[in-house]
Amino acid sequence: MHVFVTGASGWIGSATVDDLVAAGHHVVGLARSDASARAVSAAGATPLRGDLDDLEALRRGASEADAVVHLANKHDWSNSAATNAAERAAVEAIGETLVGTDRPFVVASGIAGLAPDRPAVESDASPFTGPDAPRGGSEARAFDFVADGVRTIAARFAPTVHGVGDHGFIALITAAARTHGFAAYVGDGTNSWSAVHRSDAARLVRLGVEQAPAGTRLHATAETAVPTREIAEAIGASLGLPVRSIDPADAVAHFGFVGQFFGMEMSGDSTATRSLLGWDPVGPTLVEDIAAGAYAGAAAR
Repeated sequence: MHVFVTGASGWIGSATVDDLVAAGHHVVGLARSDASARAVSAAGATPLRGDLDDLEALRRGASEADAVVHLANKHDWSNSAATNAAERAAVEAIGETLVGTDRPFVVASGIAGLAPDRPAVESDASPFTGPDAPRGGSEARAFDFVADGVRTIAARFAPTVHGVGDHGFIALITAAARTHGFAAYVGDGTNSWSAVHRSDAARLVRLGVEQAPAGTRLHATAETAVPTREIAEAIGASLGLPVRSIDPADAVAHFGFVGQFFGMEMSGDSTATRSLLGWDPVGPTLVEDIAAGAYAGAAAR
Protein backbone atom coordinates (compact mmCIF):
# COMPACT_ATOMS: atom_id res chain seq x y z
CA MET A 1 0.00 0.00 0.00
CA HIS A 2 0.89 3.64 -0.45
CA VAL A 3 0.58 5.04 3.11
CA PHE A 4 0.63 8.73 4.02
CA VAL A 5 1.88 9.34 7.57
CA THR A 6 1.68 12.60 9.48
CA GLY A 7 4.11 12.96 12.37
CA ALA A 8 6.44 10.73 10.37
CA SER A 9 9.62 11.92 12.08
CA GLY A 10 8.14 11.93 15.58
CA TRP A 11 8.57 9.43 18.39
CA ILE A 12 5.77 7.04 17.41
CA GLY A 13 5.66 8.14 13.78
CA SER A 14 9.28 7.32 12.98
CA ALA A 15 8.89 3.81 14.43
CA THR A 16 5.66 3.40 12.46
CA VAL A 17 7.38 4.44 9.24
CA ASP A 18 10.13 1.89 9.89
CA ASP A 19 7.56 -0.85 10.48
CA LEU A 20 5.52 0.02 7.40
CA VAL A 21 8.59 0.16 5.16
CA ALA A 22 9.88 -3.15 6.54
CA ALA A 23 6.50 -4.70 5.72
CA GLY A 24 6.83 -3.59 2.09
CA HIS A 25 4.57 -0.55 2.07
CA HIS A 26 5.48 2.66 0.26
CA VAL A 27 5.39 5.52 2.75
CA VAL A 28 5.08 9.26 2.25
CA GLY A 29 5.77 11.20 5.42
CA LEU A 30 4.71 14.75 6.23
CA ALA A 31 7.84 16.77 7.07
CA ARG A 32 7.69 20.27 8.50
CA SER A 33 11.44 20.99 8.32
CA ASP A 34 14.57 20.07 6.40
CA ALA A 35 15.71 17.93 9.33
CA SER A 36 12.39 16.07 9.36
CA ALA A 37 12.57 15.55 5.60
CA ARG A 38 16.06 14.08 5.92
CA ALA A 39 14.89 11.73 8.67
CA VAL A 40 11.94 10.56 6.58
CA SER A 41 14.19 9.95 3.57
CA ALA A 42 16.74 8.09 5.69
CA ALA A 43 13.97 5.73 6.81
CA GLY A 44 13.26 4.78 3.20
CA ALA A 45 10.15 6.94 2.85
CA THR A 46 9.32 9.95 0.69
CA PRO A 47 8.98 13.32 2.43
CA LEU A 48 6.09 15.67 1.70
CA ARG A 49 6.84 19.14 3.03
CA GLY A 50 4.10 20.67 5.18
CA ASP A 51 2.69 20.78 8.69
CA LEU A 52 -0.67 20.52 10.44
CA ASP A 53 -1.60 24.05 9.43
CA ASP A 54 -0.93 23.28 5.76
CA LEU A 55 -4.29 21.76 4.91
CA GLU A 56 -3.50 21.61 1.21
CA ALA A 57 -0.48 19.42 1.91
CA LEU A 58 -2.64 17.15 4.06
CA ARG A 59 -5.25 16.89 1.31
CA ARG A 60 -2.59 16.14 -1.28
CA GLY A 61 -0.99 13.44 0.83
CA ALA A 62 -4.36 11.84 1.55
CA SER A 63 -5.61 12.02 -2.04
CA GLU A 64 -2.55 10.19 -3.38
CA ALA A 65 -2.53 7.47 -0.71
CA ASP A 66 -4.19 4.11 -0.21
CA ALA A 67 -4.21 4.71 3.54
CA VAL A 68 -3.56 7.58 5.96
CA VAL A 69 -1.99 7.37 9.41
CA HIS A 70 -2.45 10.61 11.34
CA LEU A 71 -0.01 10.78 14.26
CA ALA A 72 1.02 14.45 14.25
CA ASN A 73 -0.06 16.79 17.02
CA LYS A 74 1.29 20.16 18.10
CA HIS A 75 1.23 19.25 21.82
CA ASP A 76 1.50 22.93 22.71
CA TRP A 77 0.44 22.84 26.36
CA SER A 78 0.74 26.62 26.58
CA ASN A 79 -1.94 27.10 23.91
CA SER A 80 -4.27 24.14 24.05
CA ALA A 81 -7.02 25.97 22.15
CA ALA A 82 -4.80 26.42 19.09
CA THR A 83 -3.53 22.85 19.35
CA ASN A 84 -7.06 21.45 19.52
CA ALA A 85 -8.25 23.61 16.62
CA ALA A 86 -5.35 22.52 14.42
CA GLU A 87 -5.95 18.86 15.21
CA ARG A 88 -9.65 19.07 14.37
CA ALA A 89 -9.01 20.96 11.13
CA ALA A 90 -6.40 18.41 10.06
CA VAL A 91 -8.75 15.48 10.71
CA GLU A 92 -11.53 17.19 8.80
CA ALA A 93 -9.27 17.96 5.83
CA ILE A 94 -8.07 14.36 5.60
CA GLY A 95 -11.51 12.85 6.23
CA GLU A 96 -13.16 15.01 3.58
CA THR A 97 -10.50 13.98 1.09
CA LEU A 98 -11.11 10.28 1.76
CA VAL A 99 -14.91 10.39 1.52
CA GLY A 100 -16.25 7.53 -0.59
CA THR A 101 -12.92 5.72 -0.94
CA ASP A 102 -13.20 3.09 1.84
CA ARG A 103 -9.52 3.75 2.53
CA PRO A 104 -8.07 3.27 6.02
CA PHE A 105 -7.71 6.41 8.13
CA VAL A 106 -5.90 5.70 11.40
CA VAL A 107 -6.23 8.57 13.87
CA ALA A 108 -4.06 8.85 16.97
CA SER A 109 -5.92 9.18 20.23
CA GLY A 110 -5.40 8.29 23.88
CA ILE A 111 -7.00 6.44 26.75
CA ALA A 112 -6.79 9.32 29.23
CA GLY A 113 -10.19 10.34 30.58
CA LEU A 114 -12.12 7.47 29.02
CA ALA A 115 -12.82 5.59 32.25
CA PRO A 116 -11.53 7.42 35.35
CA ASP A 117 -12.14 4.56 37.82
CA ARG A 118 -11.15 1.47 35.83
CA PRO A 119 -9.12 0.38 32.81
CA ALA A 120 -10.73 1.71 29.64
CA VAL A 121 -11.85 -0.85 27.07
CA GLU A 122 -12.26 -0.57 23.34
CA SER A 123 -16.06 -0.34 23.57
CA ASP A 124 -15.78 2.89 25.58
CA ALA A 125 -16.72 5.74 23.28
CA SER A 126 -14.71 8.91 23.64
CA PRO A 127 -16.52 11.53 25.73
CA PHE A 128 -14.50 14.25 23.98
CA THR A 129 -16.72 15.23 21.10
CA GLY A 130 -16.69 18.97 20.49
CA PRO A 131 -14.16 21.32 18.89
CA ASP A 132 -13.14 22.64 22.31
CA ALA A 133 -12.51 19.17 23.72
CA PRO A 134 -9.01 17.71 24.12
CA ARG A 135 -7.44 17.07 20.70
CA GLY A 136 -10.39 18.98 19.26
CA GLY A 137 -12.62 15.94 19.68
CA SER A 138 -10.69 14.45 16.76
CA GLU A 139 -11.48 10.77 17.47
CA ALA A 140 -15.23 11.36 17.46
CA ARG A 141 -14.96 13.69 14.47
CA ALA A 142 -12.97 11.14 12.49
CA PHE A 143 -15.61 8.50 13.17
CA ASP A 144 -18.20 10.80 11.61
CA PHE A 145 -16.61 9.98 8.28
CA VAL A 146 -17.37 6.25 8.56
CA ALA A 147 -20.89 6.97 7.32
CA ASP A 148 -19.32 8.69 4.30
CA GLY A 149 -17.26 5.71 3.20
CA VAL A 150 -14.03 6.19 5.15
CA ARG A 151 -12.47 3.26 7.05
CA THR A 152 -11.71 5.27 10.18
CA ILE A 153 -9.74 3.53 12.95
CA ALA A 154 -8.79 5.09 16.29
CA ALA A 155 -5.38 4.14 17.68
CA ARG A 156 -5.55 4.93 21.38
CA PHE A 157 -2.10 5.08 22.87
CA ALA A 158 -1.04 4.45 26.46
CA PRO A 159 0.09 7.57 28.35
CA THR A 160 3.64 6.29 28.08
CA VAL A 161 4.96 4.89 24.80
CA HIS A 162 8.37 4.08 26.17
CA GLY A 163 11.85 3.22 24.94
CA VAL A 164 15.37 4.56 24.57
CA GLY A 165 15.17 8.15 23.32
CA ASP A 166 11.70 8.87 24.69
CA HIS A 167 11.26 12.52 25.69
CA GLY A 168 7.67 12.14 26.87
CA PHE A 169 5.99 11.90 30.26
CA ILE A 170 8.38 9.41 31.87
CA ALA A 171 11.38 11.49 30.82
CA LEU A 172 9.79 14.54 32.46
CA ILE A 173 9.01 12.62 35.65
CA THR A 174 12.59 11.33 35.72
CA ALA A 175 13.93 14.85 35.16
CA ALA A 176 11.88 16.09 38.12
CA ALA A 177 13.44 13.38 40.28
CA ARG A 178 16.90 14.63 39.37
CA THR A 179 15.90 18.22 40.11
CA HIS A 180 14.38 17.53 43.53
CA GLY A 181 16.68 14.74 44.64
CA PHE A 182 13.95 12.13 45.05
CA ALA A 183 11.54 10.20 42.88
CA ALA A 184 7.92 11.01 43.63
CA TYR A 185 4.44 9.65 43.18
CA VAL A 186 1.18 11.47 43.88
CA GLY A 187 -0.85 10.62 46.97
CA ASP A 188 -0.75 6.91 47.72
CA GLY A 189 0.45 6.06 44.19
CA THR A 190 -2.21 3.40 43.65
CA ASN A 191 -3.54 5.00 40.46
CA SER A 192 -2.21 3.26 37.38
CA TRP A 193 -0.93 4.04 33.91
CA SER A 194 -0.92 1.77 30.91
CA ALA A 195 2.32 1.39 29.01
CA VAL A 196 3.52 0.11 25.64
CA HIS A 197 6.92 -0.16 24.06
CA ARG A 198 7.41 2.04 21.00
CA SER A 199 8.06 -0.91 18.67
CA ASP A 200 4.86 -2.66 19.74
CA ALA A 201 2.85 0.54 19.24
CA ALA A 202 4.23 0.95 15.73
CA ARG A 203 3.37 -2.63 14.80
CA LEU A 204 -0.16 -2.17 16.08
CA VAL A 205 -0.63 0.87 13.83
CA ARG A 206 0.49 -1.14 10.80
CA LEU A 207 -1.81 -4.03 11.67
CA GLY A 208 -4.66 -1.55 12.02
CA VAL A 209 -3.99 -0.17 8.54
CA GLU A 210 -3.88 -3.66 7.08
CA GLN A 211 -6.73 -5.36 8.92
CA ALA A 212 -9.00 -3.26 11.12
CA PRO A 213 -12.56 -2.57 9.93
CA ALA A 214 -14.22 0.83 9.92
CA GLY A 215 -15.15 2.15 13.34
CA THR A 216 -12.55 0.12 15.22
CA ARG A 217 -10.96 1.42 18.40
CA LEU A 218 -7.53 -0.07 19.01
CA HIS A 219 -5.77 0.08 22.36
CA ALA A 220 -1.99 0.30 22.21
CA THR A 221 -1.55 -0.87 25.80
CA ALA A 222 0.86 -3.75 26.36
CA GLU A 223 0.61 -3.36 30.15
CA THR A 224 -2.89 -2.61 31.35
CA ALA A 225 -2.14 -0.94 34.68
CA VAL A 226 1.25 -0.09 36.17
CA PRO A 227 0.82 1.62 39.58
CA THR A 228 2.43 5.05 39.56
CA ARG A 229 4.17 4.25 42.84
CA GLU A 230 5.87 1.34 41.04
CA ILE A 231 6.95 3.74 38.27
CA ALA A 232 8.41 6.14 40.85
CA GLU A 233 10.21 3.30 42.63
CA ALA A 234 11.77 2.15 39.36
CA ILE A 235 12.95 5.70 38.62
CA GLY A 236 14.34 6.04 42.12
CA ALA A 237 16.22 2.75 41.84
CA SER A 238 17.65 3.71 38.44
CA LEU A 239 18.95 7.04 39.77
CA GLY A 240 19.93 5.91 43.26
CA LEU A 241 17.41 8.31 44.80
CA PRO A 242 14.85 7.91 47.59
CA VAL A 243 11.16 7.67 46.77
CA ARG A 244 8.47 9.80 48.40
CA SER A 245 4.81 10.68 48.14
CA ILE A 246 3.80 14.25 47.39
CA ASP A 247 0.47 15.91 48.01
CA PRO A 248 -1.81 16.14 44.94
CA ALA A 249 -1.94 19.91 45.44
CA ASP A 250 1.82 20.07 44.88
CA ALA A 251 1.98 17.81 41.82
CA VAL A 252 2.16 20.50 39.12
CA ALA A 253 4.72 22.53 41.05
CA HIS A 254 6.85 19.42 41.47
CA PHE A 255 6.57 17.77 38.04
CA GLY A 256 5.51 20.64 35.80
CA PHE A 257 2.45 20.22 33.57
CA VAL A 258 2.76 16.42 33.65
CA GLY A 259 1.85 16.62 37.34
CA GLN A 260 -1.80 17.10 36.42
CA PHE A 261 -1.72 13.62 34.84
CA PHE A 262 0.56 11.61 37.12
CA GLY A 263 -2.12 11.43 39.80
CA MET A 264 -4.81 10.31 37.34
CA GLU A 265 -6.01 6.82 36.51
CA MET A 266 -4.91 6.32 32.90
CA SER A 267 -5.15 2.59 32.33
CA GLY A 268 -6.57 0.66 29.42
CA ASP A 269 -7.21 -2.95 28.51
CA SER A 270 -6.29 -4.27 25.05
CA THR A 271 -7.93 -7.70 25.08
CA ALA A 272 -10.25 -6.95 22.16
CA THR A 273 -7.42 -5.36 20.15
CA ARG A 274 -5.22 -8.43 20.58
CA SER A 275 -8.05 -10.76 19.61
CA LEU A 276 -8.96 -8.76 16.51
CA LEU A 277 -5.46 -8.28 15.10
CA GLY A 278 -3.41 -11.05 16.66
CA TRP A 279 -1.25 -8.36 18.24
CA ASP A 280 1.11 -9.79 20.83
CA PRO A 281 3.41 -7.19 22.42
CA VAL A 282 6.98 -8.44 22.77
CA GLY A 283 8.94 -5.34 23.82
CA PRO A 284 10.29 -4.71 27.31
CA THR A 285 7.99 -3.49 30.04
CA LEU A 286 8.12 0.08 31.30
CA VAL A 287 9.93 -0.89 34.50
CA GLU A 288 12.39 -3.00 32.51
CA ASP A 289 13.12 -0.03 30.24
CA ILE A 290 13.65 2.29 33.22
CA ALA A 291 15.92 -0.26 34.93
CA ALA A 292 17.94 -0.73 31.74
CA GLY A 293 18.71 3.00 31.63
CA ALA A 294 16.33 4.17 28.91
CA TYR A 295 15.73 7.38 30.87
CA ALA A 296 19.17 7.77 32.41
CA GLY A 297 19.86 10.80 30.24
CA ALA A 298 16.72 12.70 31.26
CA ALA A 299 18.01 16.16 32.18
CA ALA A 300 17.01 17.98 35.32
CA ARG A 301 14.39 20.65 34.74
